[in-house]
Order: sequence, then C-alpha cells, then structure tokens
Amino acid sequence: MSTAYVVMGVSGCGKSRIGAGFAAAIGAQFIDGDSLHPQANVDKMARGEPLNDADRHPWLKDVGRHLVPNTVIACSALKRSYRDLIRETAGAPVVMCLLHGTRAVLWDRVSNRAGHFMPPALLDSQLATLEPPTPDEPHVIVDIDNTPDHIIKTLIAATQELAQ
Repeated sequence: MSTAYVVMGVSGCGKSRIGAGFAAAIGAQFIDGDSLHPQANVDKMARGEPLNDADRHPWLKDVGRHLVPNTVIACSALKRSYRDLIRETAGAPVVMCLLHGTRAVLWDRVSNRAGHFMPPALLDSQLATLEPPTPDEPHVIVDIDNTPDHIIKTLIAATQELAQ
C-alpha cells in the first residue's frame, strides 16, 4: 500500500505551500486540511479563540478519512493524540512531516500574511500545544528557515530516506 503524508506544524510554518509543492513533486494529491474545518471552527479561530480537543475531533477524523494512498494533507496535527486519531481513520500508512521553525521566524510569517483566518495571536497557544513526533511515529522533521524549494527538496530526501 502506498504512503500518505501529513505536512504538519503550527500556524505560519508553511504547511499549505510546502505541502502543495511536495505533493506536486512526488505526483500525489494535495488537500489543505484547513478546507476540511467546519465553519464553526473557522469562525472561532477568526475570533482569536483557540480550538479545543472537542472542536478538533470531527475535523481530525475527516482529515484521516481523506488520507488515502498517494495523498498529502496539510494539517497542524499538533498533539500525539491528534496524530493517533488521524492514523486510526486513515486509509493508508501515514508519515508525519513536521515543518519546524523558531518562534521568531514563525511570528514574522504569520504577522505578514494576508487573508488567513488564523490570527498571529494564536501562535503561542499552538507552540505550547505542539508535541513533536516521537521515535515510534513514522516522521521526518524539516527546518523551515530556508526557501520553499529547498524545504521541499529536503522533505523529499528525508521521506525517501525514511522509506528505505
């Protein structure tokens, strides 16, 4: 069975852009997990309120249901329990691809993007929630302090190495 990938991390790490580029480079389908959020979640985040686990649960199950072979989904997947739920509902083995950056780099990115429902004020709550993948979870970690092309190439190399 082919692998599915979750490009994960906090707001501003580049999940959508890197996920789309990674998917295109490996010939996979790309889905932006933000598009799977129910409107109530979008409205809550737009008001500057962080989502709680009850808010996230149906969304995470939906993310998992969309993870079929040869698919890349951009999804924060901040906690181990969230990733476990995604894997339980996925239709393929899942590799988590954490886009990691310093708070300074992330803050600069979220503060300078337009048209996104997630306000910069929620970055710190996401950083506090983030539980990086553990050794028993198939995963790669890529530093985001570089160009998108370099990050995508690094992600491709890291996932190929993991598959060996």
